[in-house]
Amino acid sequence: MRHDVGERVETLWAAATAGDEYAAADVALGALDAGIPMETLLLDVVAAVQSRVGLEWAANRISIAQEHTVTAVNERVLAALAHLPSVRGNPEPGRGRITVACVQGEWHAFPARLLAEVLRLRGWHVDYLGAQVPTPHLVAHLHRTNPDAAALSGSLAPRLPAAHAAITSCQAVGTPVLAGGAAFGPDGRYARLLGADAWAPDAGAAADLLAGGPPSRRPAPGRAPHLAGPEYAALTGSAADLVRGIVAEMAPGRVEHRLGHPAEDVASVVDHLRAALYVDDPGLFSSFVSWMAEVLTARGGVPARVLLPVLEALTERLPGSPRALVMLERACDVARRH
Repeated sequence: MRHDVGERVETLWAAATAGDEYAAADVALGALDAGIPMETLLLDVVAAVQSRVGLEWAANRISIAQEHTVTAVNERVLAALAHLPSVRGNPEPGRGRITVACVQGEWHAFPARLLAEVLRLRGWHVDYLGAQVPTPHLVAHLHRTNPDAAALSGSLAPRLPAAHAAITSCQAVGTPVLAGGAAFGPDGRYARLLGADAWAPDAGAAADLLAGGPPSRRPAPGRAPHLAGPEYAALTGSAADLVRGIVAEMAPGRVEHRLGHPAEDVASVVDHLRAALYVDDPGLFSSFVSWMAEVLTARGGVPARVLLPVLEALTERLPGSPRALVMLERACDVARRH
């Protein structure tokens, strides 16, 4: 069966990268006909294809257009599977109700949608709110529906401040929070720091955790002084001006002619520095710089040292931010070593 699953992954990948949603749906439906359980199909085939997208893009083996195409096709496959009469069913009595949503600013909705479908398979009443849910609207939904828990998804580290606001707002109305997604760290460290009641690394683990019932409310953590501290607040207030100034002042031939999207790339560096300051983790920023260096090299043949002028320019502009300076120094070392 595992070998058959591997073959289905490759066949679905081929259909999705070709943009053939009908062939992709046929692969999924054929897997069900062959006896592959629906949950296995979702978690070991569809999710595996989606996980491959980012890796293939970063390695420059697929284009940005293909990346978007695969995601769009995979979403259509999920929709087709979700509406099969044989699996749609009704929530199990007593199972409970879960709200699944992406935190404000988070547009990567596929992990949340996947979780919603797995939970429905397991008999939960699921309210799937989709991508980029503003926290006030999320709270209004909780007041109206009174779910047993909220499952909040975040894929990118710059969404951590918004995730923190969503977590505390859900809990303020009595709804426990299960956090998930890459934004919360590989071991869920940021979920714990921000006060989430539980964390899961993926949809299968989240469904298993909820099988024992909604998470219990954790005692409120003591507020760490760096969360929304003065350095974070100052950098947030000046971020737009910093990005414009750095892009404008770089000498011709140094950065703006080497980075494919200089304003976007510099803004991403600033946003990840802000996130690292928020959770007080230099490793978050260093890891991002390492990843970005690898992507620039793989996708554009740009050496990692092209990031040094950006990091040095930020260092010059943040003399009154000692924690940021430590993070920038470490990140410079990472860029030099690549």
